[in-house]
Amino acid sequence: MSFGRSMKFFSTLLLVLAAVFTLQAGTILLEGKYQKKNIYVINSVAEAGVGFCVYEVTVNGEVTTDETNSHAFEVDLTIYGFKLGDPVIIAINYKDGCEPRILNPGALEPQPTFETQNIELNTGGVLTWETTNEQGALPFIIQQFKWNKWVNVGEIKGKGTSTRNSYSFQTIPVSGQNKFRIVQRSYDGKLRKSPTVEMVSAKRKVTMTFDKKTKAIVFSEDTNYELYNAYGQIIKRGNGGKVLMESQPKGDYYISFDNSTEKLTR
Repeated sequence: MSFGRSMKFFSTLLLVLAAVFTLQAGTILLEGKYQKKNIYVINSVAEAGVGFCVYEVTVNGEVTTDETNSHAFEVDLTIYGFKLGDPVIIAINYKDGCEPRILNPGALEPQPTFETQNIELNTGGVLTWETTNEQGALPFIIQQFKWNKWVNVGEIKGKGTSTRNSYSFQTIPVSGQNKFRIVQRSYDGKLRKSPTVEMVSAKRKVTMTFDKKTKAIVFSEDTNYELYNAYGQIIKRGNGGKVLMESQPKGDYYISFDNSTEKLTR
C-alpha cells in the first residue's frame, strides 16, 4: 500500500472512530437563567475502569477549567461574570456506559422571590395584586380556601421583573365568607405565599338534593364541586348543576360544593 493510500485509509479510520465515539458518548444539557448558584455533579468511574465518566463541561460554549477527574466536582459559574437572570447553557459530556448525576438540577430555574405590595378582592370577586422583586417569569397560582383546604382556581404567568407589576383575576366567590391568596411554586415544590385577602359574599347559598329516579346529585344552581368516595378519593370534579351517579356503586359519598361538604348514600 502506497504512503498516500495509507494516509487516506488512516484518516478515514480516524473519522469512523470519531463518529462511533460521538454516537456512544452522551450529553446532559442544563439550560436556564443564572440564579447565583453553582452546579454540583456526582461523577462515576468510566465503564472501562480507567478515568472518570465526564470528559468535558462547557458553559455557553466555552470549555470550563473545572477539575472533572474526581468522584464529585463543581461547575463554578461565579467566574463568568454573570448577572442575575443571564441565560446559561451548560453541557456535561460523558463517556459511553456511564452517566453522571446532577445534585441540583433546578439551580438554573427561577425561584419565587416576589414581594406582595398590595392585594385586594372586591365584592364582584375580582382579585387584584401588585408585586415587586420578581426574578423569573413563574406562574402565579390563585388559591381559594374552601372545603377546609386551599384549592387551585386559576393561574396567571408572572412578568418576572423586579419592578412593580400589577395583575388581576376574576374569581368565582362562594356564598358567605371567602378567602383567597396567590402563590408561586419553586422547582422543589416549596410555596411562596401572599397575604390572605377576605370578603363576605351576598351570594345565595347553594343547596343539594339527591334525585333517586335519575340517580343524580342536583344543585339549586351551577357550582364547582368535588365528589369523593368513602375513602376520600376524588371521583369527579367539575362545574355544573348536577352530578350523575348512575355508574357509581352503592355506598357512602361526600360532595363538596359552594362552601359546604355533605355526606350522601347512594
